[in-house]
Amino acid sequence: MARTKVKAWKSETPSLAGILWKLGTLGITDAIAVTMIMVLVAQELWLATAVSIVVLLVVNWIYLRKGGLPAKYLAPGVLFLIVFQVYVLLFSGYTAFTNYGSAHNGDKALAVQTIKNAAYRTLDGEDYTIALVKSDSTGARGFLMTSNADGQVYVGEDNKPKVLIPEGSYTLSPLCADKYDEDIENCAHAAESATGYTTVKPESLSELEKRKYSSLRVEIDPNDPTIGIKSSDFTIALPVQDTLQYDAEADTFTALTNDDYGTFMAGDVFKPASDGYFRLNGDIDSQKLDGGWRVEVGLANFEKIFTDVQLREPLVKVITWTFMFAFLTVLTTFILGLLIAFLFNHEKLKGKRIYRAVMILPYAFPGFLSAYVWVGLLNRENGFVNTVLLGQTPGNEGNFPWLLEENPARLAVLLVNLWLGFPYMFLITTGALQSIPSELNEAAEIDGASAWQNFRLIKLPLLLISIAPLLIASFAYNFNNFTIIYLLTKGGPNDSGITDYDVGGTDILITFVYKIAFSGTGQNYGLASAFSILIFLVIATISLISFRRTKKLEDIV
Repeated sequence: MARTKVKAWKSETPSLAGILWKLGTLGITDAIAVTMIMVLVAQELWLATAVSIVVLLVVNWIYLRKGGLPAKYLAPGVLFLIVFQVYVLLFSGYTAFTNYGSAHNGDKALAVQTIKNAAYRTLDGEDYTIALVKSDSTGARGFLMTSNADGQVYVGEDNKPKVLIPEGSYTLSPLCADKYDEDIENCAHAAESATGYTTVKPESLSELEKRKYSSLRVEIDPNDPTIGIKSSDFTIALPVQDTLQYDAEADTFTALTNDDYGTFMAGDVFKPASDGYFRLNGDIDSQKLDGGWRVEVGLANFEKIFTDVQLREPLVKVITWTFMFAFLTVLTTFILGLLIAFLFNHEKLKGKRIYRAVMILPYAFPGFLSAYVWVGLLNRENGFVNTVLLGQTPGNEGNFPWLLEENPARLAVLLVNLWLGFPYMFLITTGALQSIPSELNEAAEIDGASAWQNFRLIKLPLLLISIAPLLIASFAYNFNNFTIIYLLTKGGPNDSGITDYDVGGTDILITFVYKIAFSGTGQNYGLASAFSILIFLVIATISLISFRRTKKLEDIV
């Protein structure tokens, strides 16, 4: 008996080029990660910073240690899966139980800062040319201020009185330098630096730093601490009077003056309410200050979906059209695709490959390009469909209103989706037909079955066994077919009904949810996330029931 030699595979020592390539790639990755971590630190996002550091250390440990080859291949995929799938799903699920939206897009500290930034009225009086500075001893932010009335130079830190700086302890720069084609000697001058302070360039500030300098306020009237100066453009500071005062210990805002818009009166106290607003005395039904924060609201978003009167009527209409759109799209594309597949599956037909290639062209083109082409073809006044196919007068505003009225727009969406979808059904039914044994057809013919009986009793049941799961998947896809609806009609034409929500005649649930999240009267991410969860549950339930029922087809056959 011949002896078989088995060669033992040994791990080879990495080459110098391989080591350098690994270190170079890892170095670039680390540099990008460290830059991101520095940005997170600048924005004081400590949790995200900690997670990023841990991930960076784990990645370096995986790729710098010996062995662990499977982990080195799996690590990138697992990392991207966690970031782009798991995190997104968990965050969306959490958001559904919060009031996250345009008025509640940050934490409470940001809301307090936003209210403080807006709680003042501009006064007439002396203004100042300023430079942004930081104290070398305390690190406190401040303004280096040059009076535009008498040229005196002051420095002031946040919520502290201005202090006059003596000559010789500051440097001046001409205001017209690099701006105007004038004699610099004749320009007005303003202080640009001072002893004990470091000048900060506005363009070097992070968004967090810009917000802090925007909220900075320096007192200028020793007799009235409510009067100070603020700057929004970091060049000129104007005198303002505070209208609200925040008490950090009590966590309340107190009105110092009457509001110009009647929102509050002097002496009113605003306390945090459960809906993420500062409200008068903390009463949920009372007046609120602009600027809220994100809070957990439990099942309030789901309750709103079923109880909001403004939402109920458009929602019923959208749900009905969504089911109609998904069902009719699957039905029409399947029927047309099946008919073409039967036609091109005939044994005596010549040039079948060419015909089949032509049939799949609509499926081969990107859907978003086809949608834009169809928008032009369906133009009311000069579109190809109206002026050529229907023979209507070009430029006539009375032509058939494709995309402009609800029912024609729905018909247009179905027709365009039929054009885009039938090649897919043609492909899968062609494959299914070719998998049916020819002996079954021959046996049916011998038994005297007609062509219709052969199709209804033999071919169709066998087809459904193989393509029923694909039909269910197609229904689920079209139930959330955002692309064709949004690109073709943007959900319009707009509904003329009286509602606070942006809803149109061709909106399906996913486009309606998109409008709730990103357009309309205000972004409401919490409500949109709650809708997304319900959409998932509906699709999952329909798919589960449908898949169970398709098993019965196997028993029938």
